[in-house]
Amino acid sequence: MPERTSYDAVIVGGGHNGLVAAAYLARAGRSVLVLERLDHTGGAAVSTRAFAGVDARLSRYSYLVSLLPPKIVQDLGLRFAVRKRTVSSYTPAVRDGRPTGLLVGGGEARTRTAFAELTGSDREFTAWQGFYGRTRRLAERVFPTLTEPLPTRAALRAGVDDDALWHALFERPLGEVVEETFTDDLVRGVVLTDALIGTFAGAHDPSLRQNRCFLYHVIGGGTGDWDVPIGGMGALTDALADAARQAGAEIVTDCAVTGIATDGHSAEVTCDQGTVGARRVLVNAAPRELARLLGEAPPPPAEGAQLKVNMLLTRLPRLRDTRVDPREAFSGTFHIAEGYRQLEDAYQQAASGGLPVSPPSEIYCHSLTDPSILGADLVRQGYQTLTLFGLHAPARLFTADNDATRDRLLAATLAELDTHLAEPLAGCLAHDADGRPCIEARSPLDLDRELGLPGGNIFHRDLAFPYAEPAEDAAEGTAPARWGVATSQPNVLLCGAGAVRGGGVSGIPGHNAAMAVLEEG
Repeated sequence: MPERTSYDAVIVGGGHNGLVAAAYLARAGRSVLVLERLDHTGGAAVSTRAFAGVDARLSRYSYLVSLLPPKIVQDLGLRFAVRKRTVSSYTPAVRDGRPTGLLVGGGEARTRTAFAELTGSDREFTAWQGFYGRTRRLAERVFPTLTEPLPTRAALRAGVDDDALWHALFERPLGEVVEETFTDDLVRGVVLTDALIGTFAGAHDPSLRQNRCFLYHVIGGGTGDWDVPIGGMGALTDALADAARQAGAEIVTDCAVTGIATDGHSAEVTCDQGTVGARRVLVNAAPRELARLLGEAPPPPAEGAQLKVNMLLTRLPRLRDTRVDPREAFSGTFHIAEGYRQLEDAYQQAASGGLPVSPPSEIYCHSLTDPSILGADLVRQGYQTLTLFGLHAPARLFTADNDATRDRLLAATLAELDTHLAEPLAGCLAHDADGRPCIEARSPLDLDRELGLPGGNIFHRDLAFPYAEPAEDAAEGTAPARWGVATSQPNVLLCGAGAVRGGGVSGIPGHNAAMAVLEEG
């Protein structure tokens, strides 16, 4: 039960963004209550022993870190760290009837050689270096603005100081610059994948949702690197919960919020255990849930488009491309059926109402970089985890029969992976205490049911460009508007992934909502 009847701030949802907001506000001396419907905090950023009797703690939903600013870790004194991967990616392919692939990582000379062996010249590697050199400069300029009040579009463009790149990423469909810059189909596909994580779109979608997804994937940390959380994703949210409690925040789990009533100055939050008052309410949930709690009309439906699979192996499988060590290939992002044409074909097939014939997906092995998530016996025996993220699997495909469709897609996805392996993956799967293979899959509808992600959308809704829209005039508006966390009610703020500059494991919406509260006093 909550200890008090009224608080300066009540935070709805104990995911990582809500915990960030709670820690900042409590450290500033505010009375803070966090209400979480599940029996634990962490939301999608948790570590779980997913398989019965097996000592392996998997990052069950979210699994890599890029967008978490070091500023938040330092401000809150978190005991949390990430580790860089030595290999960026490996993409298997078949050229002239023989298995080959592209390994990106291991130093510039090695990567240059890998490009030349695949494509026959240095052209693609030179283009790769130039393109990602420019996106890195973009990251250095844009990432620091994510924990500041929203810039105007003009101010952000001036800060980027590269009109050609701005035009390519902010104004034209991403497919245009990809096709202008690269000629090899596989290289084009590797570039495009960052635009499609959890985003159902083609390379030339006029909405530019693929551009927005790409932008957030290349600006993280000011470098674009995607790092491995030491101890699993739950290590971050456990540290955040500890920081919030130590600062004086109160956290109540097993307590679903059922409504928010507000006159714009004070609010009442109704939950399973009664009603509490609040000066401000911060909602760490999707805009769909915010509307339900306020009794407002729901926003346009959101839709996720991914298959998430967790596995535990007794050993890594051997590859058909014998030039590459599986320990390197799986330590970075292992791309499957993600050539440029393959991605477009899969998108068109799903948009027409069918599962992709060759489902695109990407895999990585957390335990190669951070074996601490496995028990000592499993490490000694050589066990490894695999995390697979499938693309172009929109929620609409699962509505008729979620379980059967998920199973069909999982089988097709693993079969596609097997085409690049020298042995079936099934032979490498570990078994749990009940003799079942250690593999679990989640469709968008599963993620909606388990986590409240609308339609399974991992970003809660379409991502937004990280600037204030002209109509919002955020620079002259209220503090919540300036920080991109405003709702229809002046004392109710959105601190989840659906806020402007939300999405991913970042803590940025939680930080920004807390800053808006503190700015208003």
